[in-house]
Amino acid sequence: MEHASAPAVRDVVSDILIVDDHPLYSDALESALEIVFEAPTIRKARNLADALNEAKSGFDPELVMFDLKLPDVSGISGFESLREQLPEAKILVVSSLASFDLVQSLLKRGACGFLPKDTSANGLRAALADVVAGRTYVPKDYQTPDYAPEATELFDHPKLAELTPQQKRIMRLICRGKPNKQIAYELSLAEATVKAHITALLRRLGVHNRTQAVVLVEGVIASQRGGEPEARAFLMQ
Repeated sequence: MEHASAPAVRDVVSDILIVDDHPLYSDALESALEIVFEAPTIRKARNLADALNEAKSGFDPELVMFDLKLPDVSGISGFESLREQLPEAKILVVSSLASFDLVQSLLKRGACGFLPKDTSANGLRAALADVVAGRTYVPKDYQTPDYAPEATELFDHPKLAELTPQQKRIMRLICRGKPNKQIAYELSLAEATVKAHITALLRRLGVHNRTQAVVLVEGVIASQRGGEPEARAFLMQ
């Protein structure tokens, strides 16, 4: 991680916990944070158990830089455990593992943002500026799915091709994270009609809820355009 050009944000974070099992990256991140913030106290943990022990010992970090893939964690349970132990901390997930649905699930569970591991030092500074200002940081690529909203090739998949044209439009909006009320507004439908369409499309796709439907669609995207199948599997653990 290059960090020479990243100036200090503000002296607003004094205690930071880095949770990452790769020493080289962890050390580089520590060096970058020491430039971004003024004389922070930084502790490092190489697994979830060590991170929880730091919290139980009385260390109360204002900011946690958390890698999802840890040797003693399966799925996003590690994040949930740390969130429970440090309810007041801002937890910024920093990971090479990502998908739209995974990032959105982490945000719903209380993450203050998501940062890909290949982010530049200036990108790190921008993310931290948002986080310390109380905003949520999510890169543009993970705010919406990485396909055009009117793309038709997505529904060439046999299972998705069974959807009606209206159900396909609704499915695209579901993948963007739109609630039923917003879907109804954008498609000029009654909310009850939207709910009925969603019930029908879930049945046709053979899934039980919206999250599973999005995971299915992301699987199709990954198979057609390349993607992050590991991230989908990680979310389902």
